[in-house]
Amino acid sequence: MVHASAEIKTGQLFNEAIALLKRLIATPSFSKEEQGTAGIINDFFLSKNIAVSRKNNNIWVYNKHFDQLKPSILLNSHHDTVKPNPGYTRDPFLPKVEEGKLYGLGSNDAGASLVALIAAFLSFYERTDLKFNILFAATAEEEISGENGIFSILPELPILEFAIVGEPTQLQMAISEKGLMVIDCYARGKAGHAARNEGENAIYKALKDIEWIKNYQYPKVSETLGPVKMSVTLIKSGTQHNVVPALCEFTIDVRTTDAYTNEEVYKIIKQHISSEAKARSMRLQPSSVGSDHLLVKTAGELGIKTYGSPTLSDQALIDSPSIKIGPGDSARSHMADEYIELQEIKEGIELYRKVIEKISL
Repeated sequence: MVHASAEIKTGQLFNEAIALLKRLIATPSFSKEEQGTAGIINDFFLSKNIAVSRKNNNIWVYNKHFDQLKPSILLNSHHDTVKPNPGYTRDPFLPKVEEGKLYGLGSNDAGASLVALIAAFLSFYERTDLKFNILFAATAEEEISGENGIFSILPELPILEFAIVGEPTQLQMAISEKGLMVIDCYARGKAGHAARNEGENAIYKALKDIEWIKNYQYPKVSETLGPVKMSVTLIKSGTQHNVVPALCEFTIDVRTTDAYTNEEVYKIIKQHISSEAKARSMRLQPSSVGSDHLLVKTAGELGIKTYGSPTLSDQALIDSPSIKIGPGDSARSHMADEYIELQEIKEGIELYRKVIEKISL
């Protein structure tokens, strides 16, 4: 049996995806300033006679034959970008194709995944034989893990069976992702004159804690993400050269794995250092799906390589099982003269369709 939606040619989906991506590149969409691209995506779906839901700069749509009795899967990618770095030699908002590459800010991260997922969603939109409902969400503020991004619309969505997050992964499937926790620490001493044996040097107290942070090895190591990684990345102390400092402030960047929750790592750190430690947030949790999960089995059947991702995405905010996969290369993200190869988008559409087809029947 040939489904009506299956008659949509891959070429048509591809051409529409490229045209949409060009419009998105040409419209600045820095985090918290995505009104323009949200409007473009909103109008794109309306032009297809697809009902659109919108909250702030987040856009989401449902398959035509949505059934509340069926489980739901989410297709998600973001349409915000970072600001172009000073190394750009091209106009970051001028979408231009040269030698099979489409240049422009956000083309790789994550415009290619966004439009490829939209193309895949459209090819399943009218299907009546799907095992799952299919939702697509184009979300904002991913680059800053903002509260008005995907986090703000999750309560509006049905319960999710799982999510497929579009990010540049060279079409490999990230089945786990590191979390992030930023901890501000305060080593407290007592001020005194540096020329006399006075005071208690807060810097020296901080150094003991920093040495522990540098050397500590967490007992549990993730199979896909390796060990938890801690790095002291900021330090501040002192007022003048002849005063023993009473306070030394330092910040720890902690990349957590699925072997621990952020709360567990935070507790271990507080037990081992004398400095006062305050976590800015626990929101950005590590994530993973097991080897027996449908998505992982599907990857194996389709010959898709799986791995653990060290980079953060909206997976950290999605409270359902999720994987990350998409066209492009994470190494190009945020680089000057960012680009995506057109062939990568075509392959991305095809791969998304294969994965959805396999899990939906």
